[in-house]
Amino acid sequence: MEREQERALAPFFADPLLSSGPPRRRALPARLPAGLAVLGGRGEPLSSVFSRAIQDEVAHGRLFLLVPVLLGAGIVAWLSLPQDPPPALFGLLVPLLAVRIVLGASGQRLAASAVMAVVLFITGMALAALETRFSQTVLLDSAVTTQIKGLIERREAAGDNRWRYIIRVEATEKPKLARPVERVAISVRSAAAPFASGARFAGRVRLSPPSGPALPGLTDFGFSSFFDGIGAIGYLYGKAEVSAAKPDLGAMDHLKMAVFALRGMIGDRIRATVPGDAGAFAAAIVTDERRAISRETLEALRLSGLAHIVAISGLNMALAAGICFVGLRTGLALFPRIAHALPIKKIAAAGALLLVSFYYLISGFGVSAERAYVMMAIMLLAVLADRPSISLHNLALAALFILIKSPSAVMGPSFQMSFAATAALVAGYTAWTSRERENGAGRAAMRAQPLIWSGAKWVWLLLAGTFFTSLIGGASTAIFTIAHFHQLTTYGLVANLAAMPLISFVIMPAALAGMIAMPFGLDAPFFAVMGLALEWVIRIAHTVAAWNGEVSFGVKHALFLPLASAGFILIVLSRTALRLLGVVLIAMALLVDWLGQTQRIPDLLISEDGTLLALLQDDKAYVNRPRPSDFLYRQWQSVHGIGETIPPQTSTAARPEPEEAPEPAVSTAAKATATDGPPPRRPPLTDAELRSARQAFARQFSARTSRGFHCVPSLACTAVTQHHIRIMVLQDSRYIGPACDEADLVIAASTRLTACRSGALLITGEHLRRTGALQLSFPEAPGASHDQTAWVLTTSFTDESRPWHQHRAYSWRTGRNDNQVPPHLARLISGNGG
Repeated sequence: MEREQERALAPFFADPLLSSGPPRRRALPARLPAGLAVLGGRGEPLSSVFSRAIQDEVAHGRLFLLVPVLLGAGIVAWLSLPQDPPPALFGLLVPLLAVRIVLGASGQRLAASAVMAVVLFITGMALAALETRFSQTVLLDSAVTTQIKGLIERREAAGDNRWRYIIRVEATEKPKLARPVERVAISVRSAAAPFASGARFAGRVRLSPPSGPALPGLTDFGFSSFFDGIGAIGYLYGKAEVSAAKPDLGAMDHLKMAVFALRGMIGDRIRATVPGDAGAFAAAIVTDERRAISRETLEALRLSGLAHIVAISGLNMALAAGICFVGLRTGLALFPRIAHALPIKKIAAAGALLLVSFYYLISGFGVSAERAYVMMAIMLLAVLADRPSISLHNLALAALFILIKSPSAVMGPSFQMSFAATAALVAGYTAWTSRERENGAGRAAMRAQPLIWSGAKWVWLLLAGTFFTSLIGGASTAIFTIAHFHQLTTYGLVANLAAMPLISFVIMPAALAGMIAMPFGLDAPFFAVMGLALEWVIRIAHTVAAWNGEVSFGVKHALFLPLASAGFILIVLSRTALRLLGVVLIAMALLVDWLGQTQRIPDLLISEDGTLLALLQDDKAYVNRPRPSDFLYRQWQSVHGIGETIPPQTSTAARPEPEEAPEPAVSTAAKATATDGPPPRRPPLTDAELRSARQAFARQFSARTSRGFHCVPSLACTAVTQHHIRIMVLQDSRYIGPACDEADLVIAASTRLTACRSGALLITGEHLRRTGALQLSFPEAPGASHDQTAWVLTTSFTDESRPWHQHRAYSWRTGRNDNQVPPHLARLISGNGG
């Protein structure tokens, strides 16, 4: 199969190098400095060494492996640019292909291959541009409470009496959205039976845009929502009106809804059979519905390095296919007539292919499940075609399929980690089988050993295989875990060694048997066994998580992931001295990141909604909320290595009380409908109340005897930094005037004011919608801290021109886009395009 793939690409690459004979060695002219022209003491030019290595790689069929790598690099480059590149760039494809043909005809093989690499890179950019153009997802611009009507496309459990629904929106009212979204994800808490897929939904919901990065440089969830087609997330107010109806949809939409309905029924049955987290865990392994697992168990699985078991990935798919393949082939082999008359190996492969196809259909079509299914399908088809089933070429075909179908998937950690682990394991398996072929005589001698010795040898190989599989899988994904999640679990190998035998020999066989027995109503005993084994896995996870083996790495340098990924690819995909170049690239990535760590930790962190702040001083974080958002704050902790979190001091004594105003007369009808609209506007403050507030704020700042935030509920939180900068987080926008007069930095999420006339730096909710979460650093020089021109502001976003950022620039008040950051903030932005 590898030769056939290479012949298919022969017109585009170096044709003479694809012959089955030994590779021709043709040294390139030595163009490198003389100091780099010696390798291994032989005095051979380095250019000749790399030329020969490249020719060897091509001769061994490794050129095809670079096709998905180059396509993926082009996709990443296009999606990472701050603005859409000019369309004229794609017009270079035809001239470059012509140049490639001319170079190939003239015998300039390496030059022709280099031009082809550029063609593949630009083709990857074109794939990303096409996916973006066809997505056209409208993301909600700002939070809103509205009435929606739509169609329930699918649902999944999200915990005890909680469900998550994907609803295709057909209409909105009270208010009617000027930029209506097409799909929303709604959380509903209800003890009643869940709503059925395909039903009509009507209810009042609170919608919010997808969240951006928790800090500059972290994951932007708006990007994934844009390509997933989810325009907003939210929750239901009160009760929903749900009615059965036949939706006017196409055949493919009806098929998808039927598949998701079947998925939900299977998950419900498993959770009903096995209670608690074990049942939710079992349903996640079968259907990939992970939201029903408790937060504590998910956190333990993450800290112990066992979170990969929850997602349907290569491990789950390989175990399911392997158990079916071996079981079916062994069962057919018990009948000699059938075994001699029929190709039982191919029959077993066909049965395993049907099984994994069904497994993929009920998995929710996740990226990891899609990658695992494509890879497994190619392997089983290779068995049907009498070709090698496990090879890097099959993995490259799976990568090509996903890159063409969903180019944006390459940006996610799921794609990167799953392919990295699979590539490393396949490369390790290939090296092991090559060694086994060379030691064939030794294996024959081992077969003549006594049964006890053979059994002990089999157990040793099983344990060693589990150890090295866990070691290779963990090591291969470490780069991407550090780059995306900024943490690494040091005891993950121990947890995997303890849990993998249960997964391989108890949980997955029981899951397969339960699914086969489910149509006959005989699945309960199998899922009960699966639940007991999963309870042990959960205990292992909690035990290992209690060892506190998590290490934080912070935000890596922008070049860390590209350099480390290139080095990893060379190590895994090559078989010559080019692996040494991969080691050099990884070393360069570590060096660049180490040199980039000279930048000091910022002084202040501000969330994108302006409700959470953290002052970082002496490895401590002083926050303005007693209970910060766990999801958001955990990212802050991992990035900046926060050790101790100090909550705010709370009191009501310093709250300036406004003068009481008589309650206006409201009719009974108006009172009945008051809850349907926005809350009534509070009366404006009098001059006396403003003077009282100004004096109260001044006293709060002058009376500070301890670090951290001091909060008056529903009014404001104040803090004074070690640089003597006065900070106020204002909740009641009526006090914006006194806040600007007394503070140096004011964060007011709800005010319509754009700047403080007093000269204080004002950051509002509209500002944060354009910039995203912020990091602010103050000068350390004595006396320079109050000079705002010396403050350094780092934003999460610098431009809203990309489609998944444009909703941040839209103003529902004016009905047009406005992505201009106010001048008083723009002049502080450093390194982010300000």
